[in-house]
Amino acid sequence: MPQRVLLIAPPFTQLNTPYPATAYLKGYLNTQGVQSNQMDLGIATILRLFSEEGLEKMFAVAGQGIAKASPNAQRIYALREGYVRTIGPVIRFLQEDGATLAHRICGRGFLPEAARFEQLEDLEWAFGTMGIRDQARHIATLYLEDISDLIVEVVDPYFGFSRYAERLGLSAHTFDELHAALQVPDSLITQMMLDLLKEQVIAGRPTLVCLSVPFPGNLFAALKCGQWLKSNHPDVTVAMGGGYPNTELRSLSDERVFDFVDFITLDDGEVPLMQLLAHLDGKLPLEQLKRAFTLSDGKVSYFNGSTVPDVKQEKVGTPDYTGLPLRQYLSVLEVTNPMHRLWSDGRWNKLTMAHGCYWGKCTFCDVSLDYIQRYEAGSATRIVDRMEELIAQTGERGFHFVDEAAPPALMRTVAMEILSRGLVVTWWTNIRFEKSFHFDLCRLLAASGCIAVSGGLEVASDRLLKLIAKGVTVEQVTRVNDHFNRAGIMVHAYLMYGFPTQTAQETIDSLEVVRQMFAAGVLQSAFWHRFAMTAHSPVGLNPDAFQVKSLSDESGTFANNERAHDDPTGADHDRFAEGLRRSLFNYMHAIGLEQPLHKWFDHKVPRTSLPSGLIEGFLAEPEFRETKPNHVLLWTGGPLHYDATAKVLVVNMRQDTLEIPIAQAEGRWLAEMLLAFEPTQSISFTYANLQEAHERQGLRNFPQLWFGNAMEALREVGLLVV
Repeated sequence: MPQRVLLIAPPFTQLNTPYPATAYLKGYLNTQGVQSNQMDLGIATILRLFSEEGLEKMFAVAGQGIAKASPNAQRIYALREGYVRTIGPVIRFLQEDGATLAHRICGRGFLPEAARFEQLEDLEWAFGTMGIRDQARHIATLYLEDISDLIVEVVDPYFGFSRYAERLGLSAHTFDELHAALQVPDSLITQMMLDLLKEQVIAGRPTLVCLSVPFPGNLFAALKCGQWLKSNHPDVTVAMGGGYPNTELRSLSDERVFDFVDFITLDDGEVPLMQLLAHLDGKLPLEQLKRAFTLSDGKVSYFNGSTVPDVKQEKVGTPDYTGLPLRQYLSVLEVTNPMHRLWSDGRWNKLTMAHGCYWGKCTFCDVSLDYIQRYEAGSATRIVDRMEELIAQTGERGFHFVDEAAPPALMRTVAMEILSRGLVVTWWTNIRFEKSFHFDLCRLLAASGCIAVSGGLEVASDRLLKLIAKGVTVEQVTRVNDHFNRAGIMVHAYLMYGFPTQTAQETIDSLEVVRQMFAAGVLQSAFWHRFAMTAHSPVGLNPDAFQVKSLSDESGTFANNERAHDDPTGADHDRFAEGLRRSLFNYMHAIGLEQPLHKWFDHKVPRTSLPSGLIEGFLAEPEFRETKPNHVLLWTGGPLHYDATAKVLVVNMRQDTLEIPIAQAEGRWLAEMLLAFEPTQSISFTYANLQEAHERQGLRNFPQLWFGNAMEALREVGLLVV
């Protein structure tokens, strides 16, 4: 009898769209003829809790401890009838059903309000004059967060909309605390989760349950699921994989973990899963599993005897979202950070352009691990094929490419393929701020539907960027950001503080770079992260080379990735956290850009050593990009024709009409050539092709045409050289 596979995403990750791991695996299993079902246990639990019946149960539990609760919790409990009455309509509204409710929500007389609403008045300036739907979604999100505050205080301290019991999984060098927490009676939240799991198991009767654990905030719920399966369905095999095991559990040795799961696999899951299925069918010995931990003779053993290579990107299949309730996810609006809003707002199909990172050198990153180290690009044709397949499957035209860093050359060919098919999509991804992103490439990406990119500016200091081996400079990042910005693509920067040997002066100078970038309009969104030293990064593997001392006990039997460390030559980094956060929040809303940097901190900091016009100076420097014979020419500027009477080339742009004076012979010829450069044409024209065609036409002095006013005007409105 064939194995029946159930793929589960345990609570909690995202409210607005499925985390893609199970869909990726299901897509691959389809290519192998293996039937599988999948379940987003996170959104299922949220929808059961945030319902009339769910809130009634929650308030009943809350009532048992409300007498000792905070005044805010007591207020929410006192308003419980209002919450129960309104929860159904609010959830449907956040599922984009019942848009007219926005008017009542914004009227502020419909929903009960508690402490979260105290910030609403302060945030009105941050949101400006956003539309009524966005205002209503933000108010509805605050309403849900009020309920969440009550849950955390008196029902289940582990609850969070995008994480569950996250603290237990963070830097858990031993399994002791998690094991103790797993012995405590189930909370209302875990009861609801396990009831849903029970329903799925009864309906589908799986023989293998695969738990995907991408983050620390999914681990506890996954182990709870395994615990329930072991107690109630001991014949079902339980496997766990995902980002958390891949980074944290590579030296696992605690046998108690296998009271909850049977197997833990590492890195890409396709081949390990197929090998496990073969083993469960009796066709493969234990020793030939691929990257799998299990108990053998009562001890934790790691098996990696398989000689089967990992699956090439061309063969992984299209993610399959069948079985996931795509119309039931919640489009919330919780924060004003523009990039974080993309993460939580709207439904995005997740895809990958390339496996791993084509750079793979950053010293703070886990570059020694397979998911980063093994770089392999897909083909543009196959990637866009998958986009079309997902549009047909899900009805959604938004895509989030979840690459470590999307390769510029592949982004170029993907954009050209999207345009050649006349495909209307919206997409965003992660990048490196490298010089390959010239202005014309950014315009091409925008024309294909790219709306945002995120990349690492990190420490915003040339000395530290070199130490990090980032491969970029502050000047280069400035120019690239400007290219994206002028092309209409939003830029988000990942920022880092606390890298080894970073001084207080460098921290303040980094903030000054960020301030100037926001002031110059080349950065729209950013977020500061505290440096964490991990076992699989160059810093963690060789701390002496970076003048830090590892303080971690490397003999931990459970999670062994993050390393506590001492930075004797650097600043007291934690002192800067609040000032960096506060200043950035204001900069994103164009507030305080002229304020001295020391005003953001409650302790003495050095004055910046950077000139006030550093970023503007970079932008003022002229740029020259040589046009090479093999550069492809694309016309994205709209319909055009030559008016012989007026002796002008007429370009009908989307919002305007442009008339470009040009001689008749070249004007007529150029009008025909530009139409041949449209992305939907089957043949690509290069700069060399254009020059040859100009000569065949009997026209003279091609350089005079190429560098003349007419071509300059055409390049401004849609002639791209990529």
